Amino acid sequence: MNPILQKQPAYDVAVGQVARNKVLRNTFWLLALSMIPTVLGAFVGVTMGVPMPAGFMGFIVFMAIAFGFMWAIEKTKESATGVAVLLGFTFFMGLMLTPLLRHTLGYSNGGSLIMTAFGGTACVFAVMASIATTTKRDFSGMASWLTAGAVVILLAIVANIFLQIPALTIVISVLMIGVFSAFILYDVQRVVNGGETNYITATLAIYLDVFNVFTALLRLLGIMGGDD
Repeated sequence: MNPILQKQPAYDVAVGQVARNKVLRNTFWLLALSMIPTVLGAFVGVTMGVPMPAGFMGFIVFMAIAFGFMWAIEKTKESATGVAVLLGFTFFMGLMLTPLLRHTLGYSNGGSLIMTAFGGTACVFAVMASIATTTKRDFSGMASWLTAGAVVILLAIVANIFLQIPALTIVISVLMIGVFSAFILYDVQRVVNGGETNYITATLAIYLDVFNVFTALLRLLGIMGGDD
């Protein structure tokens, strides 16, 4: 057998691994960069008192704008424009943090709660990303369960807009932390295994996971540990 043909499979594996590592590296860099417009959006929202739509109509407006951004990201993901649209989306998501941040800052220990939520989210991401990049276990089978969990959470959020039950808010927050922590594991491993080859859409997925973990953790800390 031709020695060159014998080496070809190993060469293809090596090339594929290099490509996957590049996507993962670019994803993590873009994820870190996306935190800047998020913080800027939150700062603008809190300091300038940007009015945020509330209630069910506010939820509908938020979802419409968010899905509009995600559609635009999908359409532009193969160009540098996709990066700009993604960063615009993260600025918007920072603005959407305004009501939660204002509420948290209303506590005497609000600043420390925000930093604790940030640190906790960073720890969750570090642990899940480390597992995803080092383990041999395949987590692709989690997709259907995680999707079902996200749908249940979404329905519960809509219901609680009308019900306003504090206990349900706690349950939703706990579920969000669990489900979206698992989503970090799933989405990072998709990149590692070559299931996601575009770093812009990979960043979008992981960013949403991290964002949801942070907001749920901050909301839970406010309920359980906020000092008036």
